[in-house]
Amino acid sequence: MRLLNLFKIATKAIVLNKTRTLLTMLGIIIGVASVIAMLAIGEGSKESIRTTISSMGANMITIRPGADTRGGVRQERSAMESLTLQDFEAIKEQASLLTSISPLVDGKGQVISGSNNWPSTIYGVNPDYLAIKVTDLQSGSMFTDAEVQSASKVALIGQTVVENIFTNGEDPVGQMIRFNNIPFKVIGVLEGKGENTFGQDQDDVVIAPYTTVQKRILAIDHINQVIASAVSEDDAPDAVIQVSEILRTQHKLTANEDDDFHVQSMEELISTFSSTTEMLTILLVAVASISLLIGGIGIMNIMYVSVKERTREIGLRMAVGGKGSDILMQFLIEAIMISITGGVLGVLLGLAATVFIENLLHWPTSVALYSIIISFAVCAVTGIFFGWYPARKASSLDPITALRYE
Repeated sequence: MRLLNLFKIATKAIVLNKTRTLLTMLGIIIGVASVIAMLAIGEGSKESIRTTISSMGANMITIRPGADTRGGVRQERSAMESLTLQDFEAIKEQASLLTSISPLVDGKGQVISGSNNWPSTIYGVNPDYLAIKVTDLQSGSMFTDAEVQSASKVALIGQTVVENIFTNGEDPVGQMIRFNNIPFKVIGVLEGKGENTFGQDQDDVVIAPYTTVQKRILAIDHINQVIASAVSEDDAPDAVIQVSEILRTQHKLTANEDDDFHVQSMEELISTFSSTTEMLTILLVAVASISLLIGGIGIMNIMYVSVKERTREIGLRMAVGGKGSDILMQFLIEAIMISITGGVLGVLLGLAATVFIENLLHWPTSVALYSIIISFAVCAVTGIFFGWYPARKASSLDPITALRYE
């Protein structure tokens, strides 16, 4: 019996039992659709995290006081005040793998203009800040090194601040605002960046010289952190090592003492969040794969029923010269066709689900080609695995017994 005839017989059997076949496919369809949708959400989340963090400065390196606290250990206040302007100057002078560097101090308060006020965060930095954070100005200009040295009361503001305190549509540049009752002259407006993946509004900021924020807002002489930009993304890991060595020397730490600071590149941050997302994706895919298992069991069940119903037909085929291998292939092809057809419908449903999730729920999604390939491969394996035993049973029937079967 030729392979083409086997396909025709399998197709005819499927068409004659359309409703039963469709119900059998449901487990495969739902399983494949779920796997594709879950992988799309996982890939979309990873890409969104990478894009968001890269938009903050792909080559950015952050230096914070205190040891690495990812274990959740609370540190003493003195440990969190260990980063000084002398450390900043040492890094600036000695770190050859950095192109831009800025100290950073920050605090929260009320931004006031006339009768309007808005709670926001003020960041004290130097003129390198915009280059490090890959942020442009919509209007106005950045403050100068001279204004930093003189602790001038000048500031740049983000779009969210503009919308909430300049409600009449006036040009903010040149206007006076107050932050916690300290007057600042607005000299620039930042371009809008919107919310990042973590829900933080990147436009709800006030930027001023770090000396001004230190002296007039926070009344401190240490700095909260240092941000810098590596020569290139590839040089970032070496830059982290270089900065660490400089700070260990600066803080006079011996070989046996742990760092009292933490240096982190954006690649580290991306890897941290990506690994968390991957674990969640694996969990979601594992749950979705249960539907594929259920679908496979459904195929095995329906093939057993099919063998029972067609016992006389099997006996007749074998009586007129049909071989056991032909019967085996006939039922195996039928199981694979059910599984593959369910896989195709599942892929279409999965793609439709990702469009729905992205457009209506506004979750980032990204359909990877490998997820579709894996789904088809799993469907084929499912058809062979769960269809083989019923097909084997059909091929081993005794022709005389099968012809007598009622």
